Amino acid sequence: MALTEIIFVSQFNVLPDKSIAVQKTTQVLKDNEVLSESYWRCVLSPHDEQTQNVLGDYPYYYNLAQDAWKDIPVQ
Repeated sequence: MALTEIIFVSQFNVLPDKSIAVQKTTQVLKDNEVLSESYWRCVLSPHDEQTQNVLGDYPYYYNLAQDAWKDIPVQ
């Protein structure tokens, strides 16, 4: 009967200007039933300094961001 909190990337969209819209979902579960759910959103600009903070715990999405920005010069 323990409570569990899970956080995961629920949306990852590369926009036409190569910025990336990210949504994270936080769920609180009790016995595998969702008791509550909240969302956090942001938009990362190409080579945004916050990319590591936002996606660092999610290597798959972090690598997708790096790949989306590979042809854009770092300013």
